Amino acid sequence: MKEDIRETRLENGIVVLTDKMSGVRSATLGFFYRVGSRNEPNELNGITHFIEHCVFKGTNRRSAMNIAVEQDRLGGTLDAFTTHEETGFVIKVIDDQIDAAFDLLADMLTDPKFDDADCVNEQRVIIEEMKMNEDSPEDLLSDIFHREFFPGHQLGMEITGTPETVRTFDHDRTLAFHRSAFTSENLIIAAAGNLDHDDVVAKVQSTRFSVPPSVGKLKFEPSTPNIAAPIFVQHRADLEQAHLIIATPMVQADDPCRYAADLLSNILGGGTSSRLWQKIREERGLAYSVGASTAMYNDTGFFTVSAGTSPEQVDEVLDIVVDELREIVRKGVTIEELDLMKEQTRANVLLGLEDSASRAGSLAQCEMVHGRQIPVEESLANLAAVTVDDIQQLAAECFQTDKIAFVALGDLDGLTVTRDRLTI
Repeated sequence: MKEDIRETRLENGIVVLTDKMSGVRSATLGFFYRVGSRNEPNELNGITHFIEHCVFKGTNRRSAMNIAVEQDRLGGTLDAFTTHEETGFVIKVIDDQIDAAFDLLADMLTDPKFDDADCVNEQRVIIEEMKMNEDSPEDLLSDIFHREFFPGHQLGMEITGTPETVRTFDHDRTLAFHRSAFTSENLIIAAAGNLDHDDVVAKVQSTRFSVPPSVGKLKFEPSTPNIAAPIFVQHRADLEQAHLIIATPMVQADDPCRYAADLLSNILGGGTSSRLWQKIREERGLAYSVGASTAMYNDTGFFTVSAGTSPEQVDEVLDIVVDELREIVRKGVTIEELDLMKEQTRANVLLGLEDSASRAGSLAQCEMVHGRQIPVEESLANLAAVTVDDIQQLAAECFQTDKIAFVALGDLDGLTVTRDRLTI
């Protein structure tokens, strides 16, 4: 299925992107703001995520119940999310419901009431969400990792905020941040499916999205973090498994080496044929779940290996991971491994073209990171061009002893990990 991408850049800063998919009955509308938790001053930690929740609590035209009923009546899926660098609201519906879906989200995002009573209720909900994360070892370890890997920086702070900050988010404070951050120049509207570009642009121009901001864009500009290489173990005697992360710095989102970075992580732990899956799970039975991944931000990134295992097996799992990192730095990867991962990645890219939500998300990400659309053919060509030497060079730059972080959570009283254990 070929791409049919069009774009319109409005005078007030909104970017409208569409990708028409003939022959389907679905359409996805996405409203993506260039604001996330790293755009928050410390005293407002969590307010972006709070706003993501509160826009569902009602507008001057709709109550929270009205929003819920309309959402169900549309019969599709409505998802909202907050990351460190963006906030998104995405709805997927049948093509004849595009007008209703657009009107619903436009109302929620441009005219939320932020009623004080609703703010108090949502404070309670989010604090319960924090407690739920505390009870999930994987989520808790992720928060610990970010805190230790990005010390003293917004990337190291929890996206949900803290109970102390969240309790301060009343009507006035929430509305002020919404007006300063969720503005037209921070907005990308991306749509894909059986829809018409000009119709989407007309919808944007007929709503309050078209009104220039009265306050101006967000004034808190994020700084580039200083990355640490922590060795940190948190003891939790109540956990049956120990959960661990081994991490190193990695390239940022717009780096030309990003294709090599993704292939490298997939070779190490991206699937059932990957090195770590085979050695840790299949050959030795040390873990049910083990994997590797990359996270890339606008100005930095990191590579992680994560696993859950019995506390007495942490040493063995750690040694296997470090051995594999060392092996790639010293000997590289095989052509067979690289070709396999290229085929897997190519398949994932092409299969994503069949889903309107995937295509809308891709439109927004390309605009947010690169300021332009990258055709699938260009991405596949860049993927195919990666060599075994590219992989080894990237590994040598990133997998260095003094850059490796180790963070673990579990019944690990007495576990000692020194820098010598992490020697590459």
